[in-house]
Amino acid sequence: MRRLSKLALGALFASALAAPVLAEDGVTDTEIIIGSHTALSGPVSAWGVGSTEGMRMRFDEANEKGGIHGRKIKLIVEDHGYVVPRAVQAANKLINNDKIFVMQGALGTPHNNAAFAEQLPKGVPNLFPFTAARSMVEPHHPLKFQTLSTYYDQVRAATKHFVQKEGKSKICTMYMDTDFGHEIRDGVRDQVKAMKTEVVTEASFGPTDTDFTGQVGKLKSAGCDLVVMGSIIKETIQTIATARKGGWTDVTFVGQAASYDPIVAGAPGGITEGFYSGTGQPFAYPDSSPEVKAWFDKFKAKTGRDANTAAQYGYGGADIVVMALEAAGKDLTRAKLIAALESMKDLKPTIFPGPTISFGPQRHLGSSATFLAKVEGGRWKVVAENLMY
Repeated sequence: MRRLSKLALGALFASALAAPVLAEDGVTDTEIIIGSHTALSGPVSAWGVGSTEGMRMRFDEANEKGGIHGRKIKLIVEDHGYVVPRAVQAANKLINNDKIFVMQGALGTPHNNAAFAEQLPKGVPNLFPFTAARSMVEPHHPLKFQTLSTYYDQVRAATKHFVQKEGKSKICTMYMDTDFGHEIRDGVRDQVKAMKTEVVTEASFGPTDTDFTGQVGKLKSAGCDLVVMGSIIKETIQTIATARKGGWTDVTFVGQAASYDPIVAGAPGGITEGFYSGTGQPFAYPDSSPEVKAWFDKFKAKTGRDANTAAQYGYGGADIVVMALEAAGKDLTRAKLIAALESMKDLKPTIFPGPTISFGPQRHLGSSATFLAKVEGGRWKVVAENLMY
């Protein structure tokens, strides 16, 4: 990301020096404590592990250079296994026992929503969670920040594209029966209503389901030519495999950021060839540039695994946090961190491709742009950029 201007940094440092030193949870003379509740186990552990390691890699880089104004960043991560009650328990531990400064990269729509009941009244900012749900920034709240477009933005933009550019007319949805899936369902409903048409049919599934024969049969019988999916990784692959096994090939499946992962694109046997996803930021493969290749090599050496989309998102979000902590000054408070974030304008990607990010006092969503990508040859290929609805 592009660094803040010297003028902006100077103003922030001046205000920091003029302000009294305030005691703040998660800030000591030597540490800044950041917390995260995520899925290190369970059905979406690929996202939880990748995002955590991406964040940790960037924070380690900052610490190796001496930290932030002499303080090292300490990242405490709790595993909730993608189970909401465990997420609430984990968040409460981080807030009340570990006394974290901010929550960052918390994974899951219902998990974040449930944790907010304890987190927000305690004044703990929620930064760049691993869900693109609208509730992460809507309604506007001074403690909520997100970088990339919402699921709602992505599925509305993708649906509009396929109707107007590809001539799709029988629009259907298949979604997880959670807060996450409902947002995809609602986005499609609103988009088809705006285009003065209707959703042909809808099919839902549970977070732990593994058999999608009934849902696929329902969609196929309805004659759907576009199925917008509120699914993550495993259920995306399994649904498309079920459709292909049943001989249903004259349909387009399209997902959103949660299904946009190299695991999905590289599914064995080319199962997901032709699958689309809307996303807020394209995935950068190692051969896209020498800088990206060096980053992949470093990530692999550090973690023993290949980086996925979540790792890139985690690293990028942590980079913004490092910038904001630097800009907030030595006498660090949450108010100064928020002011630093709100001063960030036109941040451009450095290592990875993506949209320009800007925040403001009444704008805590960095970008609303949607990129549409398609699986070709086992890899994601961006086929349309900056889609809007």
